[in-house]
Amino acid sequence: MKRRHFIRATLAVAPLPAIDHAPPYTDRDSKGFVIKAGEGRYHGHIQLKGVNSNIQDVKVSGKDTNGDLAIFEQTGLSPKRGTPLHVHPSQDEVFHILEGEYHFQVGQDKHQLKAGDTIFLPR
Repeated sequence: MKRRHFIRATLAVAPLPAIDHAPPYTDRDSKGFVIKAGEGRYHGHIQLKGVNSNIQDVKVSGKDTNGDLAIFEQTGLSPKRGTPLHVHPSQDEVFHILEGEYHFQVGQDKHQLKAGDTIFLPR
């Protein structure tokens, strides 16, 4: 079985005031961090349950960004079975395919992505 990988970047963005009036992010840690390949920042490898048995690693958590951004790496272990159609009313999503193929639907538009392709899914 061929593994399929993709990084799921979920971007939760609230309407922001003008840049000159944006509040400082004083409650964030000012230090960067590194997450090694094959590791998750929190919770280790998360075995998904339900329609697929994929493995998900949290690379950047909403805990790190006050809910502004989260990045996940997901390893697809269930050929022909992905995440069911769903909607995120408050978050945008970006998917970047590292290996294999994935099919996406945005409204009525369907897209087939291959390794190296990226798709933006608006909230």
